[in-house]
Amino acid sequence: MNSTSSSGTRPGSTLATSLLAPNPGPMSLEGTNSYLVSAAGSGGSVVVDPGPADEGHLQALASRGPVELILVTHRHADHTAGSLRLHELTGAPVRAADPGHCHGGRPLQDGETILAAGVAIGVLATPGHTSDSVCFHLPDDGPKGSVLTGDTILGRGTTVLDYPDGTLGDYLQTLDRLEALGAATVLPAHGPTLPSLAVVARAYREHRLERLDQIRAALDRLGPDAGVTAVADAVYADVEPHLRRAVEMSVAAQLHYLRRPRL
Repeated sequence: MNSTSSSGTRPGSTLATSLLAPNPGPMSLEGTNSYLVSAAGSGGSVVVDPGPADEGHLQALASRGPVELILVTHRHADHTAGSLRLHELTGAPVRAADPGHCHGGRPLQDGETILAAGVAIGVLATPGHTSDSVCFHLPDDGPKGSVLTGDTILGRGTTVLDYPDGTLGDYLQTLDRLEALGAATVLPAHGPTLPSLAVVARAYREHRLERLDQIRAALDRLGPDAGVTAVADAVYADVEPHLRRAVEMSVAAQLHYLRRPRL
């Protein structure tokens, strides 16, 4: 652990503010947005995605009032590494879809509604980025509600599918599910807040379908059995070297989707 300080809280919506963790990078953008969710006058808060094991950041989260519950959107370390320490600091249970990331709390279940800090929080299974990804729906957060999307939808750029754990088939179904929530505010784990979940989900789907067309065109040129490296070279020729691993995971996920058995 280190003791780097977090930046101040930023309003994300009526019921949620974010505290930016000091872990910027190519995949985490400015850093992980750890959210504090609470209703006015509730006297407590729910922390969503504690972020990395940075002592200054975790102390800042713990100091924002009594923490009743800690929720995790998915297993990646930039979301989960600090959860056990925050549990130790606050005594609040940690709940995640993956039992391995729960501390003093039970695993999350798709479709359940959690009542904490005066807020109703709906749990949505949203696999694709990872198999254990979940989003949290706050239906009472302003006129359209809001959704904490983890890495399923980002505030800027596109989401990497952590293949083979995350798959494109699952992700496309997830985008359909999120689009159905309408113009809810998007509260992503990386990047800025966005105004309409439905608009963003449609744009993400269009991007994925365009990439699939590019992969099909590459396979027409290279042959149907072309491998990940050759396809990545053909479709993502201008990608920066530090993003190459992410590109190859995305290509692998797309090839798996195109080559999956059809019923």
